[in-house]
Amino acid sequence: MISKSWLIAESFTNNLTLNTFLREKIPLLFDTKENIEISNSKIRRLIFSGNVLVNGSICKNPSFVLKARASVLVKIEEEKFFYEKQPDDIDFELTSEDVLFEDDTIIVVNKPAFLPTEATIVEGRKSLHDCVVSYLWKKNPKLKNPPYVGILHRLDRETSGVILFTKSRAVNAAVFEMFNKHTAKKIYRAVCSPAKNATINFLPGQNFTVEKSLARVSSKSSRCRMGLVDLNRGGQAACTEFSIAKVEKNLYFVDAMPKTGRTHQIRLHLSYLNLPIVGDSLYGGKETFAGLPKRIMLHAWKLIFPHPVTKEILSIESPLPKNFF
Repeated sequence: MISKSWLIAESFTNNLTLNTFLREKIPLLFDTKENIEISNSKIRRLIFSGNVLVNGSICKNPSFVLKARASVLVKIEEEKFFYEKQPDDIDFELTSEDVLFEDDTIIVVNKPAFLPTEATIVEGRKSLHDCVVSYLWKKNPKLKNPPYVGILHRLDRETSGVILFTKSRAVNAAVFEMFNKHTAKKIYRAVCSPAKNATINFLPGQNFTVEKSLARVSSKSSRCRMGLVDLNRGGQAACTEFSIAKVEKNLYFVDAMPKTGRTHQIRLHLSYLNLPIVGDSLYGGKETFAGLPKRIMLHAWKLIFPHPVTKEILSIESPLPKNFF
């Protein structure tokens, strides 16, 4: 989910510290909630994570004194800010074995499950982005500052597989465009089990497409849950192509190729087909299945895209974990 941003002030009383100001103003952004209280520690983590800009520049000092007519921009990913589940993240260090492709402008790595793609407001919580920065810095220890690593797309915490980061701001626009216009092709592998009392007739090799618009149906202060919502009621168009790769022991191994990039799109479209992903209890999947690890069984298998500089078509593959075929 991409952060939403609000310009929350352009003028106010002098000599107000940034953390005090944000603690007063942030609850006013969410008028659907009542009696919101934001802790000092949460505000400090929001600031330290680089999500607050003062006069156009990131400010990581909670005690920064604001002057009259200062401009304050705050970026908040609502689910992470208001719903902080205790993480069971893995302790991960990126090595050369995890790098699937690298040159001067981009690096493509193999993401493990149970690791956020980017930093959250949870203090001290590791992210894949941090791991990539650390890996590149160790390769070039003479750098005085951390190397630049840009995030242009994301994978959910429990989703494993291929993900691309930029190493140069000069290619950000081209990479953003290929994801935004879907000239980058993503192929996922999901392990599914039929919903209770559902009759499933899909056969290996069968291809089909789901076009069902989506929208968030949970409150902003709770865990994100998407639902099927008509376009005329605020839904966003979503399209996913599917192919049945294998059927074995009431498990369906499904390849998913999203044509749009909506939150939880693959998960919800498979649930609509009565084929929820194993481990995806949010959308009707069995929490566990004999012989499978306890996780959402979704893996970003392949990423096919034009190189942002050379325009050569690259096909990068993350090996399927043993339980995904």
